[in-house]
Amino acid sequence: MNLLVQAASSDDGSFHGPSINEFFPPTLFTIGGLEFNRIIVVRFIATIVLLLIFWLGTRRMRLIPGRFQSVVEMGLDFVRVNIAEDLLGKKDGHRFLPLLTTFFFMVLFFNLTGIIPFLNIAGTSVIAVPLLLAIIAYVTFIYAGVKKSPKNFFKNALFPPGVPWPLYIIVTPIEFISTFVLRPITLTLRLLMNMVVGHLLLVLFFGATAFFFFTAGSWWALFGIGTFAFGFAFSLFEILVAVLQAYVFALLTAVYIQLAVAEEH
Repeated sequence: MNLLVQAASSDDGSFHGPSINEFFPPTLFTIGGLEFNRIIVVRFIATIVLLLIFWLGTRRMRLIPGRFQSVVEMGLDFVRVNIAEDLLGKKDGHRFLPLLTTFFFMVLFFNLTGIIPFLNIAGTSVIAVPLLLAIIAYVTFIYAGVKKSPKNFFKNALFPPGVPWPLYIIVTPIEFISTFVLRPITLTLRLLMNMVVGHLLLVLFFGATAFFFFTAGSWWALFGIGTFAFGFAFSLFEILVAVLQAYVFALLTAVYIQLAVAEEH
């Protein structure tokens, strides 16, 4: 709450909304020459929690699972059945399941830190993580296509069968840009911008709430009640966005792999 008050007001008592500087926090400490800021610390916390949950949920597997094991298995089955096997089939789904599972849960937990008190920023709200995951997805679907059909993958991707030869002058550049340029860019920006916008809106709502309650005071507190209600409702919406973005990222990765290993390649 103290951070929100500082973000919302200044020495002259006026309200100041969130800015892009939210995503470039100062260094908290340095270890071995590596600088750690708030977002990096949040990423480490999310990673540790994720690993701990899966370790606790799978260390003593039982034929009749307990509640915690059931929740973990339900999450794993969701990725396996609804993403990997539905799009890639059992064989290819099994091959790429570790990657898709990692993408889904990593993005999910990094996204959820944006609404957790005292963390309050998504680990995916700075471009490094979304870009890294998009590059891995990009390399994976190219690898899958080349392994499936070393001679024809790039040929069929750039020169789709059944198109009259003169039209390749138009079709080939479009296919190159859409397949090999736009895919990693859209994967990165879709995830990044959703988390950036979500964070700015939450800071705006709760920062305004803190300003109306603690700085403006008096009857302005009535506006604070309204901004708090909007902030609470948007926090619930951000949970949905966090899950949806994790699902979309893993789903699109599976779609790109499926297109790469399609029979025509």
